Amino acid sequence: MVDSSNTRDRFVTRRGLLKAGTAVGLAPAAFASSAQAQSASTFVFANPVEYDTLDPHTVFDYSRVATRLNFYDGLYRWLDNPPTLTPWLAESHTVSDNGLVYRFKLRANAKFHDGSPVTAEDVVYTMERTLGINKGPAVLFSPIIKPGSTKALDASTVEFTLTRPSAAFMSTVPEIHVVNSKLVKANTKDNDWGQPWLSRNVAGSGSYKLERHDPAVGVIGVRNPDHFMPWPAKYVERIDLRTVREQSTQVLGLIKGDYHSLDGFLPADALDRLRKANTVQIIEQPSMRLFILHLNNQRAPLNDVHVRRAISMAFDYKGFITDILKDTAVRNPAPVPANLWGYPKDVKGWDYDIDKAKAELAKAAVKIDRPLEIHTLVGLSQTEQAGQIMQAGLRKLGIESKIVAETWPTLSGKARNNETTPDIWTNWISTLYADPQNWVGEMYDSKNWGNWKTGSYYKNPKVDALIEKAVTSTDQSVRDAAYQEASRIVVDEAASVFIYNTKWYGPFAKRVQNVRFCPVGNGQDFRWLNLG
Repeated sequence: MVDSSNTRDRFVTRRGLLKAGTAVGLAPAAFASSAQAQSASTFVFANPVEYDTLDPHTVFDYSRVATRLNFYDGLYRWLDNPPTLTPWLAESHTVSDNGLVYRFKLRANAKFHDGSPVTAEDVVYTMERTLGINKGPAVLFSPIIKPGSTKALDASTVEFTLTRPSAAFMSTVPEIHVVNSKLVKANTKDNDWGQPWLSRNVAGSGSYKLERHDPAVGVIGVRNPDHFMPWPAKYVERIDLRTVREQSTQVLGLIKGDYHSLDGFLPADALDRLRKANTVQIIEQPSMRLFILHLNNQRAPLNDVHVRRAISMAFDYKGFITDILKDTAVRNPAPVPANLWGYPKDVKGWDYDIDKAKAELAKAAVKIDRPLEIHTLVGLSQTEQAGQIMQAGLRKLGIESKIVAETWPTLSGKARNNETTPDIWTNWISTLYADPQNWVGEMYDSKNWGNWKTGSYYKNPKVDALIEKAVTSTDQSVRDAAYQEASRIVVDEAASVFIYNTKWYGPFAKRVQNVRFCPVGNGQDFRWLNLG
């Protein structure tokens, strides 16, 4: 076994923390249950998406990542920018010479919120539950881990045996959010893995304990003083993860002090308004967040490559990025962030050119005899603007379309099946782990169909083989070349409309200090910050 332990507690030094200045008024808790809760130090995060479930094994997206990061712990955690893989519930790990067996040694002092110790059996149950439910993060593990293969060697040692070497496995380990197996089993009925119960409750060991959850309002967590990771000298007692759909309400609330932070990705007009407010700070950080339009490759007329190429040339990239977003994002014409290895620098992508789009459309074998549907996200005006840009370009091609606004839970739910997935839909692919597999691998490997990230339902055996080669090789140069070639093919076949990579602007109230940003989670790990 090759030892790769790293027991240095780099994270408690708070390296890379971003410190801000003066104080403004404290916002009240959203739906605190007592006067004590209202008077306690409460950090309010306004999110445009509903917290419809708290189950860490049924969702795998950025929109609800705050509940996973703050209520649950993984064996390792991504911290800082660039992202650093850091021991968390596990204090170290080893890998067998053949790259198939991973052993993790758990910390002795980690406890669940009910006071029971976190054991290897809980990690085993977590993996079995993830695979058994087969939703959300299962897409990361089901191709390489078979049910029953994860073992507890003793109370503090867990062993994963992979079906084949996976260079991306360690990058995905933070997504093994460990649950209290006894508690979940006690609330399981008819072999449902406790899903109804865990959608409204928490069985974790994270930095915050669940105080209240209302899917129509949001989530409140109270600090876990017994968390195994030492707390900084200053912290917030409560986190209020509040659903606020309207962007104008979010911006005004942050300026007034009702909220302490918003989603870190905002349109230019909202950023301009926040920059002018003396109660707000803008913290700018490089990100790896791609904005794309999924095209349903399995539904006519989008199953014709010439139609998809025409659509890609009908989107006004410059008009969207420069005129609407005021260059707060940069063009990213491929399915890997340009600031990450695996990106094909020779790919120019598709440019906005209506004449060429018409010529390409003339090559199509299918007839477009119906309006195409473009689905956008409620409360996210940028998706609506992108939809309008796409609709205008299609109209110039003689293609009618209609825009349908939906909530993220509804849209991501539809995307689990190609028959219910819309023709065209707007989406961001965030950094859930820092490896090209997170983007091109998960989005375009046809083995992953059934997860929202494969929402274009693209299939090409050559691309599947290249991704398989990339994910099983331990040679970085081989992986790099395979991901690049897969990306070239995906772009040439216009599987999706690739638009931009953006920066994170993390608007916070000025009184907020020690924000610790990581592209994995987009700064929503709140245990580090305080309110001054």
